Amino acid sequence: MNGGFDRKRLRFRSVRTRAGRVSSEQLIREPGDAGAVAFADSLPDVLAVRGLRELAAAAAGARESGASRLLMYGGHVIKCGLGPLLVRWVETGRMDGLATNGAGAIHDIEMALFGETSEDVEAGIADGSFGMWEETGAFWARAVDLAFEEGLGLGAALGRLLTEEGGTAALSPLAASFRAGRPVTVHPALGGDIVHPHPALDWARLGAVCERDYDLLGERIARLAGGIVVNAGSAVVLPEVFLKLLTCARNLGFGVAGFTAASFDMQRPYRALQNVAGRPARALGGRSVEITGHHEIMLPLLDLFLDAAEHRRRNPEGGSECARS
Repeated sequence: MNGGFDRKRLRFRSVRTRAGRVSSEQLIREPGDAGAVAFADSLPDVLAVRGLRELAAAAAGARESGASRLLMYGGHVIKCGLGPLLVRWVETGRMDGLATNGAGAIHDIEMALFGETSEDVEAGIADGSFGMWEETGAFWARAVDLAFEEGLGLGAALGRLLTEEGGTAALSPLAASFRAGRPVTVHPALGGDIVHPHPALDWARLGAVCERDYDLLGERIARLAGGIVVNAGSAVVLPEVFLKLLTCARNLGFGVAGFTAASFDMQRPYRALQNVAGRPARALGGRSVEITGHHEIMLPLLDLFLDAAEHRRRNPEGGSECARS
């Protein structure tokens, strides 16, 4: 069949035999520094610092008003060790909705289940083992089946299955979102993730459950007026999904306008800058923030600015020094 190209004959290996390039020992940790907020307040009020302050102030205001606070992120954010930071944002309500691509979800489940993720891609290409990890593919397929049979989206099913099968919730934004009852959606590009060749995966079911996540993200975007949306590390998929759903929300009569949109990336990808931070702000009267730098530095720095903004709203007459909550 298909000239001998039969995925049922693929040879899968155990992920437990793989030398992971990122382990749980390398992940972000709570600094516990009471002077962190003072440090954020001490930086010069220009360029990127001003952008971070504007975004943090908008996030604090959105939290008070109940507007959507949406974080969209790619796989590199998890690979850089920031899963625990996203978990804290979910648990404390700094972000009330997450959306990721296939890579973001895959690195999440591997870190939560096995304590490490990432692999030597070049070596795997050479011997035909790249992405051929039995446990990862089988887990993904089970989550798709669970979602399809119980009317869930893929993000909720992955979070639930991680929780039920003993995944480390402190490392997993998917599991944390499920446990906190907050929406988390997954938006894979069919054929683009290592789990897609696995013969246990039903692509028809995958499409159906991802459509549920598409609509769920659309509901969050429909409530984005006065809120914030941050895109970190997804150069194509999530910016394109966001722009289409924003248009759908406007088409359906939702008054989505006046929100703050931010792009965080190591480079300046066209779609993230235009479809998230640029065009919506120009068209709908919102604010645009563009932050260029490594995720493992810039997102923890944003966390400090969020601390400072929330402290300032609680203590408008007080100083900047405070303990982290």
